[in-house]
Amino acid sequence: MDSRESSRFTAPLAQRVAEDAAPHQIADAIGAMWTDIQFALQPVLGQRGVAALFRRTLHLTATRHPCLAPLKTGNTTAAIELGELIRLIAAQQPAIAMEAGSALFMNFRELLTTLIGAPLTERLLKAAWSTPSSAPLAQDPKP
Repeated sequence: MDSRESSRFTAPLAQRVAEDAAPHQIADAIGAMWTDIQFALQPVLGQRGVAALFRRTLHLTATRHPCLAPLKTGNTTAAIELGELIRLIAAQQPAIAMEAGSALFMNFRELLTTLIGAPLTERLLKAAWSTPSSAPLAQDPKP
């Protein structure tokens, strides 16, 4: 992946947190993004499929970001345990939290692309990150 693709993919995380964000703010943004991913992908891959991709992404990312290693528990439930990820990221220094979070999303995108192809991956992830979960929904203008 070239640097332009990488920055375009990690931009949603950077858009959700200020440059001087505290680790808990970064962790909350990462949690919200994973929630958005789940919502976008579950109709296509199912809950178990999304959870399996999440676990594989954690495994791959923890090799370069040891702060994520405690999450490699071998959990095979159908649900993604975001609470543990959020707690772990919130305990890191801001730069490490941002780097590990960005790496998670880049690895997830690469893994998903190998499974379903780039066009569908881009479409699904764009839908997932077009509006942050915490943003108010747009209202139709009053006539």
